[in-house]
Amino acid sequence: MKTYRLLSLSLFFALLSCGTGNRNQEAPLLYVPEELEVSLWASSPLFHNPTNMDVDAKGRVWLTEAVNYRDFRNADGHLVREAGDRVVILEDRDGDGKADTSQVFVQDEDLRSPLGIAVVGNQVVVSCSPHVIVYTDTDGDDLPDSKEVFLTGFGGKDHDHGLHAGQLGPDGKWYFIAGNAGPHRVEDKEGWTLRSGSVYNEYTPYSTENVPAQVSDDGKVYTGGLIIRINPDGTGMEVMAHNFRNAYEVFVDSYGNMWQSDNDDQTASCRTTWLMEGGNAGFFSEKGDRTWQADRRPGQTIAEAHWHQHDPGVLPSGNVYGAGSPTGMLRIEGDELGEAYRGLLLAADAGRNIIFGYHPRPEGSGYSLANRQNFIASVDTDNEGYIWHQVEADTSKWFRPSDASLGTDGSLFVADWYDPIVGGHQMRDKGGEGKIYRITKKGRNYASPSIDFGTISGQVAALCNPAVHVRARAAQLLREQGAAVIPQLEPLLDHVNPFYQARAIWLLAEMGAPGLEKVRPLLRDKNPELALTSLRAMAAVAPEALLGEASTLISEAHPLVRREWALLLRKLDYEKTAPLYSQLIEGFDGTDPWYRYALGIALSDQANEVFEREWKNTDPLAWSAAQASLIWELHPEAAIPALIHRVHSESLSPEERLQALETLAFIPHNEAVETFLRLAKGEGILAEQADWWLQFRKYNEWQDFLVDWEPPLDNLPAPQPELLVALDQLSDSLGTMAAQQDALNRLVESPEGRLHLAFLAVKGSLADSLKTQLPEEWSTEGRLAVRSLLTRLFGTEQHLDEAGINQLAGDVTNGKVLAARNCLACHRIGDSGNEIGPYLSGIRQKMDAPTLVNAIVQPDAAIGFGSESWLIRLKNGAALYGLLQSNGPVVTVLDSQGQRFVIPASEVAEKRQVPVSLMPKPAEMGLMAQDIADIRAYLMQGDL
Repeated sequence: MKTYRLLSLSLFFALLSCGTGNRNQEAPLLYVPEELEVSLWASSPLFHNPTNMDVDAKGRVWLTEAVNYRDFRNADGHLVREAGDRVVILEDRDGDGKADTSQVFVQDEDLRSPLGIAVVGNQVVVSCSPHVIVYTDTDGDDLPDSKEVFLTGFGGKDHDHGLHAGQLGPDGKWYFIAGNAGPHRVEDKEGWTLRSGSVYNEYTPYSTENVPAQVSDDGKVYTGGLIIRINPDGTGMEVMAHNFRNAYEVFVDSYGNMWQSDNDDQTASCRTTWLMEGGNAGFFSEKGDRTWQADRRPGQTIAEAHWHQHDPGVLPSGNVYGAGSPTGMLRIEGDELGEAYRGLLLAADAGRNIIFGYHPRPEGSGYSLANRQNFIASVDTDNEGYIWHQVEADTSKWFRPSDASLGTDGSLFVADWYDPIVGGHQMRDKGGEGKIYRITKKGRNYASPSIDFGTISGQVAALCNPAVHVRARAAQLLREQGAAVIPQLEPLLDHVNPFYQARAIWLLAEMGAPGLEKVRPLLRDKNPELALTSLRAMAAVAPEALLGEASTLISEAHPLVRREWALLLRKLDYEKTAPLYSQLIEGFDGTDPWYRYALGIALSDQANEVFEREWKNTDPLAWSAAQASLIWELHPEAAIPALIHRVHSESLSPEERLQALETLAFIPHNEAVETFLRLAKGEGILAEQADWWLQFRKYNEWQDFLVDWEPPLDNLPAPQPELLVALDQLSDSLGTMAAQQDALNRLVESPEGRLHLAFLAVKGSLADSLKTQLPEEWSTEGRLAVRSLLTRLFGTEQHLDEAGINQLAGDVTNGKVLAARNCLACHRIGDSGNEIGPYLSGIRQKMDAPTLVNAIVQPDAAIGFGSESWLIRLKNGAALYGLLQSNGPVVTVLDSQGQRFVIPASEVAEKRQVPVSLMPKPAEMGLMAQDIADIRAYLMQGDL
């Protein structure tokens, strides 16, 4: 029996009374709907830096701490736990509505910034890249007796974009979500290996090179962040959706729907989305080898390009709500907060100091999230611009909701990371503070229920509990007993709450023929979400049994259910399902993007067969809008002649001809390419579009077809053979000192030679004896970003006093002049400038004034995602310094001067990520403290 520690209540309140900040005492703890009330349930030092929560059958709150979050960057002056991060249990033992005890369940060196926890029975499942760890408490003393690494191989150790929380779904399987900090190489207990990667790389002490286009054992390429589903015994792993940026948590509701919020790439494009099984969420290119910036087409908005919304094979983006830092997800399925909140989807956003509420509504074959509400917030008005002004004084804006969980009594717990800043891998709260709030309905008595897992009736009651993994444990126990529990489960099918009905449906479907017979009539239920659940549950155990009446069911079904038929039938032999797919295709109205995409997921592998079956004998000029849209989605090679006919037909509208051209652009076939080559020689919009596509495709999907075609903008850097000679001389250990000195001088005098020297320094291949001969001042280097790099590698840096700058008043007028002179070379402000760095017109949506000053004075401290700098050395002796926008058969580099180079990978000798920002430090730009204050004043005013 291991001992444990309890923090005394008196110590807790003594320390709490000394809290930091000077928040307005008249403001409420949090803003919540009028009929609800909020209380502070727990706070530091009972725990620190909470990242994720769960609630056990005793009503206790379990949470993961991330005190050691990126301590390679944040440890200076911060709380650090040398023995590893912790899992903590909080409990309200005296029933007064506040936690009074805190116990450490485990502290483990393998826990470095864990981001997920699930408590199911005596097992505690913790997500912490690279592992999913299962701690088991066999003797019930609230301390682990065993530890098992359930899964391993996730990228993103000590990284926000690593492995996040897991949930045991209503189907009895685990769902885990991970961000795009790959590579992810995960093997299940049967040896099936998942491989996922992308072009996203970030320098950390733990990172390995993330590479795109990795093939998993099912022959598919999965990209970036993803969701996996796996059996509780570790077998049967499968990818449910992929190509996220950094979705923090997935919530699987009782219907089997997956919900997530995904972070943006500093573009005010965060989104909340219902996820379709098999979906590609569209952050990177299909194989992960290009960023959204590299794929952005003329005329596309940032949000459209950011999520590849005009590409076939991509999930509709859902509710794009702007700037933010999305975190925890939850769906309220009971009435404990009030019947009006049944079904409410909660999406926490730490950046906006808010938890959004959505009432998902079936719309066509998908879900509308149009009516977003501000459900919980620390500010009285949602800062849609993500403004953090004077954050050091206004501690209400330190509310950083990381998670939300329901208690066994139905009360809502909200974990608050509590920090002046969120994002950029930073934290400024040096004490590791955290809070947990409890939200309840006014006037309601929240008595903690006694959970009885020992009887069938108790298990059925627990199946209706609001706490996600309490009901999941009940489902496990009921599932183990099989058909014997059908009589006790069957009454739930008539319950007034459809979520309870859905939970019973999943279990009954697994109980053999008697259970399936109870579920089968519900395939025709008037509630489409119950019919959807019944279809999913039956397909999970007996998909072949559905085929007999599939045609009739499809003809009667709501679009929501027909969409699910399209997805489920893809797992069966197409020869058997082809007539059913003809029926489903006939039901497409031409406007429902979810329905179209479901057919695309289902039929992409048989695209040519589908075209031959459905449209081969149809006049291409007579295609309906629905037919043209589906053919765009599938873009089969078999359609090429018909598409060419449509492109050239003047009887069609310009929009129809352009759609046909765009469809051809996604077909890697010589006949399609030849069409573009011919069109590009003409005039008009078709010629302009053809020319753009040729230049875009030359170094990706059409590379093999365009080897001999030279685009007008093909700008491979000029060869520098003399630099190769100098590099050989410099590295020649048998050469004379004079020859080495001569080579060094030639490299110093050449603009690209200086980049070669930087490359050698970053690699650690430049001898100290040679470094000492390099100049400390690089004033003759005209490229500011390069000058800054050389200074940081070889010179002496100058430092400015941030605190002093923050005290200075700024001059907006002078700041505008200085910003135009110094910022527009890399950033856009309004319609002016370049797109190398983040947009500055909306920078006030992403950071407060002190954070902006920090970003200017210390640009290396928090390099933005996608803004990591790279040195690229070419085989022809040229060298580049800039942003890596694609990495694969083609390497796309946006250099520090804003020129884009598209280079065959075969021409690249070597590339290295540099832990230095492209943004020069103020000294390299000649900026003084007052200048920075003036720029700050200009950029932090209203929209620019």
